[in-house]
Amino acid sequence: MIEFNPDGSLKVPGQVAEKKQQDTSKMQNTRCLEIRREIISFTSPKKCKLFLKLSERLTDNRFVENLYKYFQSESEVPTKIIKINEKEFEVEIGTCFRRCSDCNSLINKYKDFMDGCVIEHKGSCSYQPNKNFCYEDYFD
Repeated sequence: MIEFNPDGSLKVPGQVAEKKQQDTSKMQNTRCLEIRREIISFTSPKKCKLFLKLSERLTDNRFVENLYKYFQSESEVPTKIIKINEKEFEVEIGTCFRRCSDCNSLINKYKDFMDGCVIEHKGSCSYQPNKNFCYEDYFD
C-alpha cells in the first residue's frame, strides 16, 4: 500500500530506507566499492557508463586502473576510463557485439577483488543477469 508523508510526498518503504542506510554505513565504515550503471546513449551506437566510487576506508585506488587494464586487454568492446578524483572513476563502454557481457565481466572482476563488498545500483541499465540471452548484447 502506498503511504504518504505529511507534506504529501511518497513515503519510502522501510526495506528501501533500511537498505540505503546500510549502504551509507558500508561506504563509511568498510572497504567497499559502489558501482552505478547508466546508459548514456539509447540510440545506436549505444554507450554505457559505470560510475565507480571508493569508500572512505579505501586509501589505495591503484586496483581500479589495474583491473581495468586487465579487462581491456581481453575485452571486445571499446572502453575508456576517466579518473574524476582519488575516490571516483568513470568507465565508458562503447557499442560492440558483447557490450553487456563485457560490462558484467568488469564488474565481476571488481567484485572478486573486493571479496564481494560491492554496492551495485542498476541506474538506467536494462541488462537482466538472470537471462541467458541478452537482447542488448546482440541488437542495437
